[in-house]
Amino acid sequence: MSVDGLINVLTAICLLGGALMSLAAAIGLMRFPDLMSRMHAATKPQVLGLFLMLAAVGLQIRAWSLVPILLVAWLFQLLTVPVSAHMVGRAGYRTKHRRPELLSADELNEVVEAVREDTQPGN
Repeated sequence: MSVDGLINVLTAICLLGGALMSLAAAIGLMRFPDLMSRMHAATKPQVLGLFLMLAAVGLQIRAWSLVPILLVAWLFQLLTVPVSAHMVGRAGYRTKHRRPELLSADELNEVVEAVREDTQPGN
């Protein structure tokens, strides 16, 4: 097998892996029972799936000048996905879109109750 053939096979493997990760994220979003587990499904496979897709693009284009751009795209994904998941999780918690029976520890409840008591009229 030539080098081009090997790179094409690696590209195909990366594309299929990225597509499977995206499919797993989509299935998790549709099938998981609550907001917290859906956030898990939406974030973790997405980051790995995007990395595999960007790796496939890098393998096919084969230009060293493209590597920093692909790395920056993936690093921004790594930085923004946890922040957005955290914000969605807190919003879901405060609007009662959660299932407390599925939580093993509820450390946010005391903070939310303290804020709620402070914002009540007459305090």
